[in-house]
Amino acid sequence: MRRRLSARFLILDQAGRILLFRFVYKRGPLAGQDFWGTPGGGVEDGETLEQAALRELVEETGLRRDSVGPEVARREVVLQLPDGEHVVQDERFFVVRVTDNALSKADWTDLEREVMVEHRWWSLDELAQTEATVWPKNLREMIGALP
Repeated sequence: MRRRLSARFLILDQAGRILLFRFVYKRGPLAGQDFWGTPGGGVEDGETLEQAALRELVEETGLRRDSVGPEVARREVVLQLPDGEHVVQDERFFVVRVTDNALSKADWTDLEREVMVEHRWWSLDELAQTEATVWPKNLREMIGALP
């Protein structure tokens, strides 16, 4: 099984809420899946992890940064990609703090426009109480461990 390096973001607003996107797949190998997750994506050929992180940050949120800073968490998980391939995903998490909750979808891919159906800023209490599927499962603990 192929390993896939991925940059993910813990984007926090001034109230300490985290930005999550809702992914709903209506067709293809992931049809029927409905979950909330952090923004981010895979490292492409020829990119460093930081280059991929900066690219994904702009693509999925419109946020531009000179650096993503240090990695704050890591997770490995076997998952299925939208094209059906199963991979071992090596997710590296970076913190981005924002003062403005405005986002841009201008650089979204066709797939992102199809499956990323909404976004929301979640408090830790809302994460603790939701019955929705949220990835990663230990997101509250990851946020609580941040400096």
